[in-house]
Amino acid sequence: MKSLAQKLFGLATTGFVIAGALGAAHADQWPERTVKIVAPFAAGGSSDILGRIVAEGLANQFKGQFIVENKPGNGGAIGSLQVAQSAPDGYTLLISGVASHVASPAINPNVKYDPIKDFTHIAMLGGEASILVVHPSLGVKSVAELIEKAKKEQLAWAASSVGALAHLAGEYFQQLAGIKMRHVPYKGGSAAVVDVVAGHVPVGVFPPYSAGEYMRSGQLIPLAIMSENRLKTLPDVPTFKESGYPQVVMASWFALSGPKGMSPELVNKLNAAVRNVLKSPQVKERMEKDSSFLPDMDPATLTQYYTEEVARWRKVAQDADLVMK
Repeated sequence: MKSLAQKLFGLATTGFVIAGALGAAHADQWPERTVKIVAPFAAGGSSDILGRIVAEGLANQFKGQFIVENKPGNGGAIGSLQVAQSAPDGYTLLISGVASHVASPAINPNVKYDPIKDFTHIAMLGGEASILVVHPSLGVKSVAELIEKAKKEQLAWAASSVGALAHLAGEYFQQLAGIKMRHVPYKGGSAAVVDVVAGHVPVGVFPPYSAGEYMRSGQLIPLAIMSENRLKTLPDVPTFKESGYPQVVMASWFALSGPKGMSPELVNKLNAAVRNVLKSPQVKERMEKDSSFLPDMDPATLTQYYTEEVARWRKVAQDADLVMK
């Protein structure tokens, strides 16, 4: 006769088998209704654009309806929290990324979600590396020359809002180089670029789409880009690795995520579908034109990448004394 413990173990095992079967069945039938993809920033931004690219591609593959809902506010935290609190059934997804899941938690300990534990990270969507630029009047044309000048005089530098990745990236570079420039904060990247172009601030860290036309016209001088390799669209701009700082490889990236507890079968199904979307010639051409890169990751690799990025930038924020008290 079986003991109570043996009976309970048998019931638990049966439960796991049934749950696994139900999860697989759910994945096979999904989607049976409209899937909402939350973009936690305003319409027209990178998360919104990527969300619509992914929504269109998934709609074509699954023959279902996928819509993008913009839910801006608090550095992406409002929309992200909404998704974290949703049912893990695959019908509410999120365009997550550096701003909402790395930078905000790094500087604000009061963010009401854990960027790893409260989400299921599904597929990488790509990202864009920032560029270190200077005004021609500064008289420097390389990272080494900028460091030498910064050690001799107090320089100011511009990036977008405090705590954004461009800001954290600039602080990280300075920590590695042993220099300290004065950060001039802005509410957005556009105003920061304008001030560097005008020569009001001599140094800036910006994404290529913000600084591209000014670099081409000679109004800004690019010193180095924070990508793994040189970009096809900017072949003459060296990487930080080439400039002696291999640690400075980073990007403002985005991913597709969902609430914690999504079935592995559905996650793998979505991951494969998103990777197919990103491999299409039209999407690849568009992303490369925008100086974006497309890392190919399975869910486990993406989750590990998230974990490493959160730990990395949390330390940078702490070392730069950027964590909110």
